[in-house]
Amino acid sequence: MVLLPLPLALLGTASWLGGYVRPSADEWCFLPTVRDNGISGLVEKFYTVDNGRVGNGLLVGLYTKSGPTGHQWFAPVSAVVMLGVLWAVTGLLLRAAGRTAPRGLPLLVASMVTVVFLFATPNTYKTFYWPASAVSHTVAPVLACAASIPLRWARSRRARAAAVATAFLAGCFLGTLSEEASVVALVVLSAVLLLSGSTFAVRVRRYARAWCLAGLAGTATGTLVLLTSPGSRNRRERIGAETTATVAPDALLGSLRAFLEILNTVLTTWQYLGAVAVGVLLGLSAKARTGAGTGAGRGARSAPVLLPCRPVLLVSAGILTFLVAGYLCTVIAYPLFGSRVTGASRTWNDYLLLYVLLLTGVGALLGRAWARERRAWPSAVTAAACAAVCVAVCVQLAFPLGQLGHDMRVRAERWDRQDLRLRTEAAQGARVLPYARLPISGMAEPFYGPGRRPWPAGCVADYYRLDRITDARTT
Repeated sequence: MVLLPLPLALLGTASWLGGYVRPSADEWCFLPTVRDNGISGLVEKFYTVDNGRVGNGLLVGLYTKSGPTGHQWFAPVSAVVMLGVLWAVTGLLLRAAGRTAPRGLPLLVASMVTVVFLFATPNTYKTFYWPASAVSHTVAPVLACAASIPLRWARSRRARAAAVATAFLAGCFLGTLSEEASVVALVVLSAVLLLSGSTFAVRVRRYARAWCLAGLAGTATGTLVLLTSPGSRNRRERIGAETTATVAPDALLGSLRAFLEILNTVLTTWQYLGAVAVGVLLGLSAKARTGAGTGAGRGARSAPVLLPCRPVLLVSAGILTFLVAGYLCTVIAYPLFGSRVTGASRTWNDYLLLYVLLLTGVGALLGRAWARERRAWPSAVTAAACAAVCVAVCVQLAFPLGQLGHDMRVRAERWDRQDLRLRTEAAQGARVLPYARLPISGMAEPFYGPGRRPWPAGCVADYYRLDRITDARTT
């Protein structure tokens, strides 16, 4: 595919810029904990003190174990994981529908979905480069998609049992990783379960329902472990959620207003048209898979597992699922952020992946309908227009990414100089040292922002084994 190098180059450049990531915000606190107590110590702290997200603590501990180097590798590793998962899911859906696409097209779809998901958001740094946030809100929904990959090879009874078990275990892990991603998974699985009679062939319907139920049970189990943890109770007390009725009319109305503002931002972000365009290309190019049987025996195994497409039903169900999931995620985040949830764009990512996938699916349905007209010239014009949209989206997204890369490089140079100074003076016996704040993309730093953010200062002091740090601007 001629277009493929463009989104891959954008992802490659963004991954390379990950080398300029340096710790900030919560990561100042994670580093000394993992250094002194190991990954298990951080997991225990998450469960008993911070928030109850033991799955989150495990992933955070894995990249924090290597210190700042782990933060730098997080972006490229997560980009590869996300691209690989979405590529595999694209192939799975094509196979389930009994379709085949030209070589390279599924990878193009996956790369464009990844690009718009990561870089069309208002704050790419918090979405992609800030590991503490990306683990909870960016990687989490992609890992939820990964639970469906074993379905591609589930042909025997044993393989299907393994896929169902994987769905349960993945749900358990997701439930302890991110509350918002868990809500999205619960809503999506419930929708698939309700529509199973209209979408799955009879021979796989029972199995599909068992897989959905396993995912629902696992996610509910993990979420229950999280919500009943001491850390979750402590977090609710800190933010006042114990005394604030989350489902009170005022809170629900405030969440609705916030979600409508978020929707306005998302729906007016034209770069998401890249997902529609690549979906149209997929719909135009995908053909019925040859050799797919419809009867019993070996042919039945290769027959589509999805019933003939019902576009109105699928699109309506997809839109409703996205709206319900997005609103419920806003309800969950509202006690912490209040009306500021409209600016906490990193919390949108749990349902924005669903939005991007929905747009891609709508585009594929449009492309398939257009291809059925069997008009070669209009189809070629449509394909060219969609290719132009993909190019325009990638080119436009490259400019803010380049500016962000410059800001990251400047901060990394200053961070490294200050890190060397603090380490050197601490080794010489200093107990109190000045710290110059190094903010980027609205990240929390010591002595920066409302209330001067006192908590990062204590974590920075712990990291450098100091008694305390002072604001360099006042010393």
